[in-house]
Amino acid sequence: MKHIYLNLKRFDISPEFGGVNRIAPINKWGETIVKETQKKLKKYQDTEFVMYMPEAHLIGATNALDEDVNLEIGAQSVYRADTAVGGNFGAFTTNRTANVVKEIGGTSVIIGHCEERNDKMGILAEAGVTGSSATQAVNRILNAEIKEAQKSGLKVLYCIGEKEEELENWDKVLKEQLEIGLDGVDKSKVVIAYEPIWSIGPGKTPADKPYITKVAQFVKATTGGIDVVYGGGLKSDNAKMLASIPEIDGGLIALTRFSGEIGFYPEEYLEIIDLYLN
Repeated sequence: MKHIYLNLKRFDISPEFGGVNRIAPINKWGETIVKETQKKLKKYQDTEFVMYMPEAHLIGATNALDEDVNLEIGAQSVYRADTAVGGNFGAFTTNRTANVVKEIGGTSVIIGHCEERNDKMGILAEAGVTGSSATQAVNRILNAEIKEAQKSGLKVLYCIGEKEEELENWDKVLKEQLEIGLDGVDKSKVVIAYEPIWSIGPGKTPADKPYITKVAQFVKATTGGIDVVYGGGLKSDNAKMLASIPEIDGGLIALTRFSGEIGFYPEEYLEIIDLYLN
């Protein structure tokens, strides 16, 4: 099975406030994206489609789903602890727990995205924890998040990737992220998203086919064959290249337009999917 994920980050904010949302009022944004894409996704019944929404849009997006659609809604990470019968029933101020995602109607969660890793590393740096101690601590926290997600019945897209200063030891970095992050979890309910962090962003050289292939082979060998998707951005200009790599099982889409009126546009999202799957 192929997997196409969509990470919508904070694309809901309008240009008036520095954002890139030009498609709908913010209170209708999540449901608008679902309504404008779900019917056309039905032609790919052998593909898993998941959209990861900012929390404010989870209810609108799940309520907009058709009964027979092959589209799922997910959250952008969850907290490392949760409510439990006979336990803590609500002291999770500012934190999104896996149970609330499940009750809203979400079925999946993205954990370990490079932006989440950077945020956690920044907090640890403020406390004076840096280097390998910090990276291992972040991997342990992400492992706790995965376990809470699975406890609530959520599927997990777990992101891994190496920075530019880690390129010489890319295999060691990724192996640590995999071994610590997946320790004691149900691997059958996890898909890995590989983010070559060193190649993402303006002015960076995108990872090429041989490099992506090498990493995907390494991840599958290390994990016993877990599905791997390209998390560095599935786009119109790399869709055919990624589709030609047997070890890559799909991709993670974010922005669809990178110049002019930058942003996410539902019709362009569907075009990228057609390019990749056809």
